Amino acid sequence: MTEIKQYTRKDFVSDQEVKWCAGCGDFSILAAVQNTLPEIGVKKENLVFVSGIGCSSRFPYYVDTYGFHGIHGRAAAIASGVKLANPNLSVWLMSGDGDSMAIGGNHFIHLLRRNIDINYILFNNQIYGLTKGQYSPTTPLGQKTKTSPFGTIEHPFKPGELAMGAEGTFFARAVDTNPKEMKEIFIEAAKHKGASLVEVLQNCVIFNHNTHKEITDKVTRADNQIYLKHGEKMLFGKEKEKGLVLDGLKLKTVIIGEDGYTMDDILVHDAQLKDNTMAFLLARMSLPELPVAVGVIRAYKTHTYNDLMDLQISEVRGTSKIKNMNDLINSGNTFEL
Repeated sequence: MTEIKQYTRKDFVSDQEVKWCAGCGDFSILAAVQNTLPEIGVKKENLVFVSGIGCSSRFPYYVDTYGFHGIHGRAAAIASGVKLANPNLSVWLMSGDGDSMAIGGNHFIHLLRRNIDINYILFNNQIYGLTKGQYSPTTPLGQKTKTSPFGTIEHPFKPGELAMGAEGTFFARAVDTNPKEMKEIFIEAAKHKGASLVEVLQNCVIFNHNTHKEITDKVTRADNQIYLKHGEKMLFGKEKEKGLVLDGLKLKTVIIGEDGYTMDDILVHDAQLKDNTMAFLLARMSLPELPVAVGVIRAYKTHTYNDLMDLQISEVRGTSKIKNMNDLINSGNTFEL
C-alpha cells in the first residue's frame, strides 16, 4: 500500500475567485470542508465534488479536487453514477434547499434509501438565493418573499424528516457560525459507510438575512440549540442546566433540579439505533417548544448499495451459464439462413 500524503488546507484551495456575497455563510462551509479533507485519509486524486445549480453549487470550483457541476436537481443522480462506477472515489455532493428539495426531491430520497456511499452536504438558507429571493421548499409558512408577497401558504419540508422517511442511515445538522463543530460533523460523515446527509443551517445575507438567528445568535444559541454527541446526555443551556426527557411519545425540555427531575432522568443520545424513531423526534425538534438539534443525530451501520450490488454480481457470475458476450448472443432463440 502506498502512503497517503500528509495534506494541509492549502492543498484543497483552488486558484478560482470565490464569487459569493460578502458575509455569506457559504464561506464558512467551504473553509470547514477544506479543513476536513486533510484529516479523512483520502488521496487528493480520489476526491470528487459534485453539485447541481445554486449558490452552493459553485463549490466544485473552489476546492482543488476533481469536480462536476451538474444541472438543476440532478447532482444526486450524477454523484450516484460516479460512486457506483468507481467505488474507490470519495464522493461529496454539495446542494442547496432548492436544488435538493424541489426539482431534485426524488433523487434526494432515492439516494438516501439506497444508502449509496456519498457525503451529501445540504445548504439550507430557506430561500432561492441565486435567483434573487423566491421562496423555497424549506421557507417557513407565512414568510413574505418576492414570489410570496403576502406570505407563502406552503408548508415547508424539513430535510431531517425526509431523511428518516427515506430510511437514511446518517443524518446530522450543523450551523454555519460554528466551523469547529462543522468540521467535527463532516469528519464523522466521511467516516460513515453509506449515504451521509449533513444539513447546514446557512445564512443568505442578501435575500434571507438572519433566517436562523434564533439558533445561531450568541445571546440565544445556548438555550435554542442542543449539540448531540453519541453516548452523552442530551444537555443544553448556558450551564448545561437543561435536558431532554421522554414524556409519553414526545420529547420534553426540563430543568435539572426542578419538578423532581435529576440528571438520571435525562436521555442519553444513541445515534446508532436501528430503529430511527428517536432520530426522527430529534430531527424534527423546533422552537419555541424544543431546542433545535445539531450534531450527528443518526449514524446507523448497515449494508450499502455498493456492497449489495457487488455481492449480487459475484453470486450471479458464479452460477450463470453465460460467461462472455458470445454466450449471451447465443443464449436465446437463434436462426440460420
